[in-house]
Amino acid sequence: MTVRELIVLGTASQVPTRQRNHNGYLLRWDGEGLLFDPGEGSQRQMLRAGAAASDITRICITHFHGDHCLGVPGIVQRLSLDRVQHTVHAHFPRSGAHFFERLRHASAFYDAAEIAEEPVEQDGEFARGGFGTLEAYRLDHGIDSFGYRLVEPDGHRMLPEKLKAHGIQGPQVRLLQAQGELDGVRLADVSEPRRGQKFAFVMDTRLCDNVYELADNADMLVIESTYLARDTKLAGDHGHLTAQQAARVARETHVRTLVLTHFSQRYDDPAEFHAEAAAEFDGEIVIAKDLDRVPVPKRATGR
Repeated sequence: MTVRELIVLGTASQVPTRQRNHNGYLLRWDGEGLLFDPGEGSQRQMLRAGAAASDITRICITHFHGDHCLGVPGIVQRLSLDRVQHTVHAHFPRSGAHFFERLRHASAFYDAAEIAEEPVEQDGEFARGGFGTLEAYRLDHGIDSFGYRLVEPDGHRMLPEKLKAHGIQGPQVRLLQAQGELDGVRLADVSEPRRGQKFAFVMDTRLCDNVYELADNADMLVIESTYLARDTKLAGDHGHLTAQQAARVARETHVRTLVLTHFSQRYDDPAEFHAEAAAEFDGEIVIAKDLDRVPVPKRATGR
């Protein structure tokens, strides 16, 4: 059974609070586990959320401010302690490779995990696998920062009644899918197009073209909303977004589920973020809380 969900490990920006851990987000996508921006305390948050180190197949760091990466030492050492057998791919801005090296070897430990460092330095696709493709796009935050997007390829949904009408069953179905045609029956005769899903992850940035590029038609957009609109100037000065700006991006790019996170400690009431976003965006809005599990929405028909 495939699972596609976001496990929220932390939602604070810069400074953790009593209710909010530093950033951390684990995307479970079928057999993949993509850990985004593990801040301080991410290892313990994974334990509290019921997620294991062995669930992680990729680590994706947007930039090297501490609240987005200080959890790397604990995660890396836990991968070794648990003797995780598969390779874990690590993606981060190439200009910060020296930071990743320091974080990876922050203290003495028995380094048994296989971590493949695969930094990014330009816009576009940088990894491909059974999940589809991973893309990175440069953001505007003062230091090198990249947002990430997972794009599943389009496919086909098999139609049981048409398969039965053509006498195709069992292993023949897989063969037809692989070949595109079987005994004169075309794949198009027994299936309908299935639009691939998209997941986008946008952290610390001002509004820029690549925010829209990343969010375009995303089934789920996880995006920072550090400030509220009354502090728009402050957001711009510090390279961040408001909830209003994030929601407008979601509306203009036809996002389905909007997940707001990375909240400044200056705000106490999460309802303010929801109200501000709802005034701009009429889709599903999630105000992320630590340890939330947010399902990726089911495939929409006609997308």
